[in-house]
Amino acid sequence: MSAALKPIPRWADIVLLPVLNLALAFIVSGLVVLSIGQDPLAALNAITTGAFGSGYNFGYTLYYSTNFIFTGLAVALAAHAGLFNIGGNGQAYIAGLGVIVVALAMQSLPWWLTLPVAILAAAAVGGLWGFIPGWLQAKRGSHIVITTIMFNFIASAIMVYMVVNVLKPAGILAPESAMIAPEGRMPKLGAFIPFFKNTDVNFTLLLALVCLVGVYVLIWHTRFGFAMRALGHNPTASRYAGMSNSKIIMIVMTLSGALAGMVAVNQVVGVQYRLVLDYVADAGFVGIAVALMGRNHPIGILLAALLFGALYQGGNELQYVIPGLSKEMVVVIQALVILFTGAMEGLFRPGLQRLFMALTPRPKPGAVEASSVKSGS
Repeated sequence: MSAALKPIPRWADIVLLPVLNLALAFIVSGLVVLSIGQDPLAALNAITTGAFGSGYNFGYTLYYSTNFIFTGLAVALAAHAGLFNIGGNGQAYIAGLGVIVVALAMQSLPWWLTLPVAILAAAAVGGLWGFIPGWLQAKRGSHIVITTIMFNFIASAIMVYMVVNVLKPAGILAPESAMIAPEGRMPKLGAFIPFFKNTDVNFTLLLALVCLVGVYVLIWHTRFGFAMRALGHNPTASRYAGMSNSKIIMIVMTLSGALAGMVAVNQVVGVQYRLVLDYVADAGFVGIAVALMGRNHPIGILLAALLFGALYQGGNELQYVIPGLSKEMVVVIQALVILFTGAMEGLFRPGLQRLFMALTPRPKPGAVEASSVKSGS
């Protein structure tokens, strides 16, 4: 009988395994590009240059990455409590209502006064949209995946009604709210850093970095974080330890929805300067892949969000550099990255376990017996 496989080291699980999965995803993507008669190395160079080749390109990479950090953190926070929050899209979308109401009401004030209130409004509305599915699971036993999916559709319907019938000014045909006055608009980073001139990256990037640190501290350095992880590992044990599983579920889902709601701050106050339909652009679903690839750790989420931001921005440039490759090819690459880092993330795990077991020196039987006798005496 073969010996039981031991877990791989923590660093290998967080760094080495995702790198191997990512490399395999790019190899398969290269084969797909080659199969349609295009040069995979040229395509990779076009995506890399389009994402990092200039301050303009890198600025837009960071802009996309900002949204993915928020939604990735939302998924990861819930995952540590054993919850699969698939409703980041709806939570980020509905939070736009809170942001635009605050921004229009305070648009005559400086942006640095409007921004904190807009952040609180986005957290409140997005948190409420996450709290309701949490309450339904905690108190009624409704599955969190089903309810969050349904709430994505409900949020979409509410937003269409509110934008078209309530917020759209008279005389405007486009389904959008009134524009925020220039005084209330968050400035772009390009106004302070010339390297990012003419890009949409703004101060919400700094908010995303603060959220990364805050989530790390919350999960691993607070009593609530310990209770949350205990619930995720063993709900029965956490309940017998005196923890209120229902309370933890509701709080975690509220915090998760609040994190997803920060996407609305980036889009409404920092980029669009108004509320438009479908501004989330499936950032909530990309956040699932970001959290999976980042192993639900803030550092991993930062790197994964940067990767997907680069794929989005590089994909925008790819179709112009190589006419034979459309933007849909980047969607294929993204799908392969999700496949190998998410659904098939354990593909290399058994091989790595055997490799590390083979490289780890085993104690000699005589040494083990001697140490046992010495400890017994």
